Amino acid sequence: MPSVVQVKDLYTMSFLELISYPKRIKTASEEAAFAKIVEGIYERHASVLVQMARGAFELRAAIRSGQVKPPSRHRNADASTTTEEQIGGTSVVEFEQMEESHDFLDRFYISRIGIRVLIGQYLSLRQTPVENYIGIICSKTSPYEIVRRAIDDASFMCTRKYGDAPEVIISGRLDFTFPYVPTHLHYIMLELLKNSMRATVDWHGVDADYPPIKVVIADGKENEDVVIKVSDEGGGIPRSNMNRIWSYLFTTADPAIQEGMVAFNENVDHSIDSPLAGLGYGLPISRSYARYFGGDLSIMSMEGYGTDAFVHLTRLG
Repeated sequence: MPSVVQVKDLYTMSFLELISYPKRIKTASEEAAFAKIVEGIYERHASVLVQMARGAFELRAAIRSGQVKPPSRHRNADASTTTEEQIGGTSVVEFEQMEESHDFLDRFYISRIGIRVLIGQYLSLRQTPVENYIGIICSKTSPYEIVRRAIDDASFMCTRKYGDAPEVIISGRLDFTFPYVPTHLHYIMLELLKNSMRATVDWHGVDADYPPIKVVIADGKENEDVVIKVSDEGGGIPRSNMNRIWSYLFTTADPAIQEGMVAFNENVDHSIDSPLAGLGYGLPISRSYARYFGGDLSIMSMEGYGTDAFVHLTRLG
């Protein structure tokens, strides 16, 4: 796939650039030159999320058009069913259940998060110190403030598409702070909130009296994790789709939106410029962000009613 080849070339270029630099840095000027190289790599790789999502879209289209022939049979984890379906009389593999591809993407994205955390921390520590920050880690990250910003962004995206957005009510520990990476938490919350808003509007219809989306922030001295729950009444998720929502290869977006996203030029990890539903990597990437520091993201759904998402976060430090 052309987009995946571009990403491979990007990583090859960055690797060769790094190993060509002297192994020992002895002076401040050499360190500054090294930092400039690393910063260039960090910026150059900013669009990898979207490029890889484009690659998944290209592979999906190639498989379904018959241009690419995957292995004829893939077994699900329980070995009782295959991931084949009939399209036009031809047996093909359901793209979102290609487990080897999914496992590779899982490892790839976790590795990418780790690389960007290391580079981001190094570059941030070279800048003028910011109060309550050690590099990219904020010692007093406020879940309430992060959720508020994510609500503003998700509401903007929802209003842009539908002309309105459901209300979001926040409750729980609104005064609570803990050490974390604010950009990671914002990415997770924005993804969950925009999904809830889209589901609520789609389920109840435009111009309806939308039930509010509820966010609960829970913490206590005896709690193992910081937990944030996002609850909506957006009709829920069919049980047959529950495993698929964690696939980087699955999306409920309209094909026209997917095609628009393929042409979308996004040079940052996430942006409010993208549509509410795109190329299908939002939830699994969000779970990867949560899991990178030992947390998790889980979804409980009641089809015909709504969905609860639970974000478990580990206190850093």
